[in-house]
Amino acid sequence: QVQLVESGGGVVQTGGSLSLSCAASGPTFRSYAMGWFRQSPGREREFVAAIGRSDGVTDYADSVKGRFTVSTHNSKNTVFLQLNTLKPEDTAVYYCAAGPLTRAASLYDYWGQGAQVTVSS
Repeated sequence: QVQLVESGGGVVQTGGSLSLSCAASGPTFRSYAMGWFRQSPGREREFVAAIGRSDGVTDYADSVKGRFTVSTHNSKNTVFLQLNTLKPEDTAVYYCAAGPLTRAASLYDYWGQGAQVTVSS
């Protein structure tokens, strides 16, 4: 069985920074990519960023490009998301996921428990 455990999150002022981590565990973990999605009240889950575990290829949503950075640990079983120049509209629950490198949430195989990020005005 594969489990994804997230850490990080919190409250930060507009323009500030925050980092999230997601660690995958399990003997059968072999997903090609790990990614991040976010969801706020009244809105559907949206793609944020993803990275290929073997080749390091990255993809970012236009809304976060240039501000957020996704990376992996040397083991390739941990993914990080560095959130810079935060805006109030970045406020959401952020979910880690593992699966193919895609922007479609329905295609991912495993999900973390979520981490709340709140950006004050």
